[in-house]
Amino acid sequence: MMRAILDNQFFKIIFAILKALVVIFIIGFVIVVFLQRFSDNKVSFFNYRMFTVISGSMRPKYDIGDVLISKEVDPSTIKVGDAISYLGNTGSFNGKVITHEVVSIRQDENGKYYFKTKGLTNLVEDPEISEDQLYGKVIYKSIILSMVYKIISTNLGFYLLIIVPLLYIVASEAITMLLDREARRRGEY
Repeated sequence: MMRAILDNQFFKIIFAILKALVVIFIIGFVIVVFLQRFSDNKVSFFNYRMFTVISGSMRPKYDIGDVLISKEVDPSTIKVGDAISYLGNTGSFNGKVITHEVVSIRQDENGKYYFKTKGLTNLVEDPEISEDQLYGKVIYKSIILSMVYKIISTNLGFYLLIIVPLLYIVASEAITMLLDREARRRGEY
């Protein structure tokens, strides 16, 4: 019975499609993460960037481990209350990606925008930032990617969700290739 199901052409096609989707998702996720990590977030993916929350400054809106998607936008479209991601360049913020809520906006005589931001749980505002530091406006909190990130950030989760599936895919492809080669050698095809 199980052999008949496994030999069914419909199920083979569905299995191949699902396997391809999983591989594409894993490869895409890894590429986006590596692009951002190794470029210090200077490279966006179709004007989108993905960030992981590492502090509790935006609780309860964003929790530690949440994966946020931000989009590059025209600074003039940002409003007070929007959450933005930016690269800090002073004091303890220097070199860090910060995602906080906009509390005030000003525009200088040259038309350049400046923003004051603050974490929801912070008592003081962040140093003022210019539009040049802006990575984008947070448009989405991915619940699925947040769960995946929280799971793979543990050793057991990393092995179960990354290493084991990759080993399975590589092993199943190798076995399929060897079986096909053996079948051709025997003249079964």
